[in-house]
Amino acid sequence: MTTPTIQLNDGNQIPAVGFGTFQIPNDGSTYQAVKAALAAGYRHVDTAVAYFNEAEVGQAVRDSGIPRNEIWVTSKLWLQDFGFEPAQRAIDVSLQKLGLDYLDLYLIHQPYGDVPGAWQAMEAAQKAGKIRSIGVSNMTPKLWQQFVPEFTTIPAVNQVEFNPYFQQTELRQLLAPHDVKLEAWAPLGQGNQSLLNEPVIQQLAVKYGKDAGQVILRYENQLGIIVFPKSVHEARIKSNLDIFDFDLTPAEMAQLAALDQGHGQHDPDAPGVADMLLRAFDVHAND
Repeated sequence: MTTPTIQLNDGNQIPAVGFGTFQIPNDGSTYQAVKAALAAGYRHVDTAVAYFNEAEVGQAVRDSGIPRNEIWVTSKLWLQDFGFEPAQRAIDVSLQKLGLDYLDLYLIHQPYGDVPGAWQAMEAAQKAGKIRSIGVSNMTPKLWQQFVPEFTTIPAVNQVEFNPYFQQTELRQLLAPHDVKLEAWAPLGQGNQSLLNEPVIQQLAVKYGKDAGQVILRYENQLGIIVFPKSVHEARIKSNLDIFDFDLTPAEMAQLAALDQGHGQHDPDAPGVADMLLRAFDVHAND
C-alpha cells in the first residue's frame, strides 16, 4: 500500500506516517529496523546527528532497492553546529554520513543559541538543492515567537512532543495561519501505559478491531499530524502503519480530544534546558 501524504506549505508531499529512529543504537540495530520498516511499506525515516545512527539509516535506504525519490529522509542539526558556517559544515557532514545527495527535510533540533544563523545556512542549502524542506523542532509558542518572525522562510514543520495527553492546542493555533504542519515525537506517549489503557482508547480498539496504539495514531493522523512511531519489533513496525482502514467519528475524535492534560514530559521553556541539552551529546566526539 502507498502511505498517504500530507502537503507542506512549500508544496512538498511528506508521507503522513514515518519511522522514528531515536534511541535505536548504531550497532546494526538501526540498519535492521529501517530495512524492516521500508520492507513493511514505510517511505519516511526520521533521524538526527544527535541520534548517532545516520550512517545506518543511509545504508538501509540505499540497500532497500527503493528509488531514492520515493523515500522521505529527515535529519536534524544539533546545538554544537548552530551559526551560519558551522551549520553549513554540519549539513554536508550529515549528507556524507547518510551517503545521500540531498535530504528531504532538515530541522533545527533544539531552538537555542544562534538559531537565526543556523536557519540562514539551511535556507542556503535548500536553494542549493541539498535540502528539499526545512523546519524546526521543540519550538513552544514562546520560542516560535522569539525566532520565527526573524526568518525569511517560514518553517514547513515543527516537530514537537504530541500525543492524546499533550495536544499542543496553543501551538497548533499559532501554526495554522502559516500552514505549518506539526510532527509528533512520542506519538504514543513513549509507551505510557496509562495512556494506552485509557478506557475510551480501549473501547475504540475493540470496536474497530485495532490495538490501542493504532487508535491513537489514527486519531493523530485525522488531526493532520505527521507521526513516526518507533519500534524495533517487526510486528509492531507493521501494525503502526496499518491505520488507514478505519475512520474515527467526530464524536470519537471529541472524546479523544478530552484526554488532553495540557503538558508533556519535556518543557523546552524550562530554565537550564539549553545547557543540559548542550552537555547531553557531543556530536563531534569522533571527529
